[in-house]
Amino acid sequence: MEAIEVTMTMSNSFYGYSFIMTFFMLLLHAWSQLTPNFYDKTCPNLQNIVRNEVQKAFNKENRMAASLLRLHFHDCFVNGCDGSVLLDVSGGEKFALSNLNSVRGFEVVDRIKSTVESACPGVVSCADILALVARDSVVITRGPSWTVLLGRRDGFVSISLNGTDAALPSAFDTLDAIISKFKRVGLDEKDVVSLSGSHTIGLARCAAFSNRLFNFENTGLPDSTMDPYLLYQLRKLCPEKGDQNRTTLLDQYTEGGGYINIFGNHYFQNLLNGKSVLSSDQVLLSSSKTSYWVQIYNDDNDLFFDDFADAIIRMGNISPPRGSRGQIRKNCRRVN
Repeated sequence: MEAIEVTMTMSNSFYGYSFIMTFFMLLLHAWSQLTPNFYDKTCPNLQNIVRNEVQKAFNKENRMAASLLRLHFHDCFVNGCDGSVLLDVSGGEKFALSNLNSVRGFEVVDRIKSTVESACPGVVSCADILALVARDSVVITRGPSWTVLLGRRDGFVSISLNGTDAALPSAFDTLDAIISKFKRVGLDEKDVVSLSGSHTIGLARCAAFSNRLFNFENTGLPDSTMDPYLLYQLRKLCPEKGDQNRTTLLDQYTEGGGYINIFGNHYFQNLLNGKSVLSSDQVLLSSSKTSYWVQIYNDDNDLFFDDFADAIIRMGNISPPRGSRGQIRKNCRRVN
């Protein structure tokens, strides 16, 4: 009888422990999930506030849409979507070679955060603001819309300069290096092509492509894949000892004189015609794994829009801090 009682006691303890662990795991799973209605009760006007501020910034400087979209990319690829790219930390992400004198729009994010804080103090993370402004920047340039998943918290640290440069795809990377960096965060070759399509808007500095104009890969010659007339134009803009901060359109689609503000699949036509500015874009044609999707998206703008939206939603879900792993910053430039 004593043996039976002991067995029953152990059995009850086991099932009780299992129930607690199951409940804990379900709760942890719920905490880890982002949701589109995360702020419906705590900041119901959030999306209207962000949308209006993005519109104001775009009206003031139409290049800003591309800049805000890029901030979300550069945030998520380094230690997840945690708003760390916004931190003013000496030796941190903002000052890495990949970002220095390149990423921009921080003042716009500051204004959005200030407006949101006035409406909903201590509620909305900077990381979620970046996700929203990325969507709104694409929509404002006539690109696709998507449902933004929310509930990220802000990270406490900014990754080192070397760590940032190692994580971010570079304008000078080989295709294998780019694919490797995407796979490191759970994205594949198709995502490489669809997300690279964001280069349909915005500008590029001479520093990002002058390596193609005169001595490409130490050959003493320009990049042979570049359209001759585009090469001529870019050499005029960016002479060998010229100002490396001068800019040109990323999208050199010439029928309309370039499309700085129109999000569309003409980016892929540029690639097929040798008219991409960055070598990291043009190399998408160097492998069938990516050139297949270049051709597909060139032929089907709707599919490009659908796949871009799907990819950026998944990119926005890269290691988002939740619970005690993060905080809601009062100022996006520093931890509380």
